[in-house]
Amino acid sequence: MQAIGVFSKFEQCVLNMALINICDRESYVGQEMRQQYNAWKQTTQEAVCDPWQDLHQFTIYLPHRDQDYEGITLSEGLSRGYNIEVEPVQDRSNLPYNIPPGGHFVIVLRQKQIDGEFAIAATGVFVRPLGLLSLDVILDPDLGEYQSLMVQHPIIRQYPEDWQTQMTRFLQGEIPYQELSPVVRSVDRFFNPDYRTPDWQDVYLAASEFAVF
Repeated sequence: MQAIGVFSKFEQCVLNMALINICDRESYVGQEMRQQYNAWKQTTQEAVCDPWQDLHQFTIYLPHRDQDYEGITLSEGLSRGYNIEVEPVQDRSNLPYNIPPGGHFVIVLRQKQIDGEFAIAATGVFVRPLGLLSLDVILDPDLGEYQSLMVQHPIIRQYPEDWQTQMTRFLQGEIPYQELSPVVRSVDRFFNPDYRTPDWQDVYLAASEFAVF
């Protein structure tokens, strides 16, 4: 994944580390998603099912690379996925996309200065079975200029040859998520207990392997 002039190498790595954590049900993000989902269902008194079948919003924060935090290093926080928030979407009317069942809304926020505020950098859709982020990166908010960007999971090496077609057909509502290739299972400790989640240093050292789509 590469967006020349849009995301720095550091930010590209943060996005990849975030995708790694989102895809793993046993990660901090995965456990937080389950807790949020169960609390929501308890409030609505609805049946508790698989949270991935209900629409959620993931907010990914891209911190300044020199940002300091109290009690934890930046690399440790990124490794654990502490820069990601998740919550069920209870009102679809405010979303900029018509997301098919099984897809999830994503917002990417960027911090340009140390201790500075975060501003929106991209929005998109996360499709779990394929382990993919489809983003619209904001180039010029005043002119409404965007750049489409597809982010692949950096650990998944066996993507199906037609993954782009599958992604497009899913987003257009032509096929349900159940028909997508479930490649995410190889990088989810719920399904693959032998999978070792890489940390921030692993991801950053592998940055030279990013591909352009």
